[in-house]
Amino acid sequence: MPHQFFVNRKPHNGMSYKEYTQNIIDEIANTNPEILDDDLKEKYEFKKLNLQRSSRIDRTYTVPEELERAIKKINSKQLWMVITEGWCGDSAQNLPFIVKMTEINSNIGLKILLRDSNPDIMDLYLTNGTKSIPKLVAFDESGNELFQWGPRPKAAKELISKLKNDGIVKPELYEKLHLWYGRNRGKEIESEFMEIFLRLARN
Repeated sequence: MPHQFFVNRKPHNGMSYKEYTQNIIDEIANTNPEILDDDLKEKYEFKKLNLQRSSRIDRTYTVPEELERAIKKINSKQLWMVITEGWCGDSAQNLPFIVKMTEINSNIGLKILLRDSNPDIMDLYLTNGTKSIPKLVAFDESGNELFQWGPRPKAAKELISKLKNDGIVKPELYEKLHLWYGRNRGKEIESEFMEIFLRLARN
């Protein structure tokens, strides 16, 4: 039974990656940081930094051949819904890889929904009770869920848990996390999506 939000075509009416990126660019250009409170100013700075992070991956990343072959085997329509926000550092480090995968196969459509504008959907996909993003949920044409992924690769989750147990707090915690992302170069997310595609092929 598909979710009502799918029946109402909320994911279908979400943003493309190009629209999402342009939205962030416009927000940065049209915002005066001097009049923002501390929380909004922090998010503003994160958006600027994340735009640089995602742009670097957009320019340099190519899907490896083995993963490309697995993606090309998808022979029925899928809709990948990503819930995120422009200030999310994990999104900047993962979403560009996901986008590159969808570009391999025209059977995969990608739509982005903003977390804070879609609380009804976000509340269905909590991670340990938290609204952690990015969250990817894939559907078939009828709205049946095929798989979920997010909010970060398993190795990154384990790193965060270890750092917290060691008493590391923000901003050092996030500094170490993004250092991990920089060194990993998408290898972990490639591995996890390869497992997903192989599992789908067996079903």
